[in-house]
Amino acid sequence: MRPEILNSLFAPVSQLEGIGPKLEKTLTRLLTGNEHGQPARIADLLFHLPFQIIDRRRQPGIARSPEGAIVTLKVHVDRHRPAPRGNKRIPYRVFVHDETGEMAIVFFHAHGEWINKSLPVGETRYVSGKMEWFNGQPNMVHPDHIVSVEEFANLPLVEPVYPSTGGLSQKLLQRSVKSAVSSLPELPEWTEPELLKRQAWPEFSKSLQRVHEPRDMLDLDPLSPARKRLAHDELLAGQLALALMRERMRKTQGKSRSFTGSLKAKILNGFGHPLTPSQAQAIEEVLKDMEQPERMLRLLQGDVGSGKTIVALCAMVSAVEAGGQAAIMAPTEILARQHQATMEPLCTAAGLNCALLTGREKGKAREDVLARLASGEIDILIGTHALFQSHVEFRDLALAVIDEQHRFGVHQRLALGEKGTATDILVMTATPIPRTLVLTYFGDMDVSKLTDKPAGRKPITTTAMPLERLEELLARVAMAIERGEKLYWICPLVEESEELPVMAAEDRFKELESRYSGKVGLIHGRMNTAEKEAAMAAFRNGDTRLLVSTTVVEVGVDVPDASIMVIEHAERFGLAQLHQLRGRVGRGEKPSSCILLYRGPLGETAKARLNILRETEDGFRIAEEDLKLRGEGEVLGTRQSGMPGFSLASAEHHGDILEIARDEARLIVATDPTLEGERGEALRILLYLMGQDQAVRLIRAG
Repeated sequence: MRPEILNSLFAPVSQLEGIGPKLEKTLTRLLTGNEHGQPARIADLLFHLPFQIIDRRRQPGIARSPEGAIVTLKVHVDRHRPAPRGNKRIPYRVFVHDETGEMAIVFFHAHGEWINKSLPVGETRYVSGKMEWFNGQPNMVHPDHIVSVEEFANLPLVEPVYPSTGGLSQKLLQRSVKSAVSSLPELPEWTEPELLKRQAWPEFSKSLQRVHEPRDMLDLDPLSPARKRLAHDELLAGQLALALMRERMRKTQGKSRSFTGSLKAKILNGFGHPLTPSQAQAIEEVLKDMEQPERMLRLLQGDVGSGKTIVALCAMVSAVEAGGQAAIMAPTEILARQHQATMEPLCTAAGLNCALLTGREKGKAREDVLARLASGEIDILIGTHALFQSHVEFRDLALAVIDEQHRFGVHQRLALGEKGTATDILVMTATPIPRTLVLTYFGDMDVSKLTDKPAGRKPITTTAMPLERLEELLARVAMAIERGEKLYWICPLVEESEELPVMAAEDRFKELESRYSGKVGLIHGRMNTAEKEAAMAAFRNGDTRLLVSTTVVEVGVDVPDASIMVIEHAERFGLAQLHQLRGRVGRGEKPSSCILLYRGPLGETAKARLNILRETEDGFRIAEEDLKLRGEGEVLGTRQSGMPGFSLASAEHHGDILEIARDEARLIVATDPTLEGERGEALRILLYLMGQDQAVRLIRAG
């Protein structure tokens, strides 16, 4: 049960004054990324932090106001000049003066009645907005605030600026957040008084207030006391959830598994490629873990194309040889079917039964898989999150492999492990993760790294090219298609957007199809699974030669003879994402290339990003550089695949706090694993508040 004190914060935002159904939908889109899902909650507004301020403290007088500056002016209203009747293109002007000079306040499509009421002739008013000089005359177009002398005391002279979305003004957003902050109940303190004193951190509620009501930019600095306090609370909740999960896994008895290695030998024999040294070492580490009486919880990190799948398969067949079953869970159906295509022939040759279970398997076929799974006839199950639904039952799940782990939460990771008794867990990620982030997302897991490329992988030549040279590139694409090569063309969006001046996949597809008729395919996230599969199959078979796509192909898509990757608007992608996309080529015999098509002029960060990509193919170096350049959140709106962003903490700024939170979490679990007593109760509130309530259920179940 959620603590009663938090109920008001978990209420939908529509409970706040002034938020109707339309605004609720817009806020839900902004705060959760999905306007059709669960409505945004008041807590989501609390944790939506400003990134900038508008400073209205400057009051230089009309004549001394610089062009483009935000100023606040005390003016006398002289006269109104309404727009001529029937001509809406000419604005309504109100002329005002102060002791330094005169200016016009300009309104387009304005209501005369409202303007007369706001700026009555002969009265004094404060106006605040951006100053514009036109033909030597000062103007203020649509001031942000107009207040009387009496109301001036309530004018916010420093205003927070929040990340927003189309159709949502800053004024509305500020008002909504203010309303959320005022509804914050008095929460008990969950942090050790000694730590608060040492770090000079304010209380949780005071920290939130300070950030939402900044006095200057220092209050928004990630290293300010208020921001560090909030980051600590979010990181502590995450570390505590991970520590409780580890404790639970340690408590639930593991099982020592023994195997001769004969099935693994059959798989490697059918695989036909020599293992790289790091693949061989990773397999050895995983199998050694499985032989121990404690449950395994290991992270396998491998760069794009480093051959994680064969490591996972060797572990799975070893689990089967020890008398159990194994399952691998992938985040998308495309990736699950890809695993099936790779693994099934090898398993069949070794005499093992493999099956697939995704949301698409229905009716009799699904019932058949479930029955064979429960009886133990199926040795290895491949699927999506459909695997951890309650009616999926294994006879004896010995090993659960979770692919592209960052797309699943801690509790989903656990849910699959709960399908068996003493189930070992191996999680894999193709995004090389800097150490700070490994700690953040995985806690103290044992880590195996695949650092070398499998034999036969060719280096990829990477070049950057401005969009002005598009025609030249298209001519080269035509020649490549003539030679029978296969190419990917990646776009950042599915369809045209008014907000972003970038080429969308659907538009690029139409244009390329008109040039290379019948040779072009299209795939994006809004297509249904059957359409996506048909597009991939046509590309694989060579019916189409050029596949236009969004980042849906970023993970796990394997077409070995694709040799050219074009990434349009490369400046809009995170480094790790560019590296992932580039890894779709260079998998076959042909020399491969990646062309980063960008729109200039490039900012410093974008320039650095493209340079690093041209210099190296080492995913671990790229991951570290990526973190330095931009942290985990993608500024331009393309969220880096790999790291679910924090609301309050930032891995790049708060690494030291992460270490503090990890040590705290360890101590808490060692001294009070069931979170009893006054501080324990407060910590439970923190876990619920930060969306880590699954951890509380672990305590109850444990």
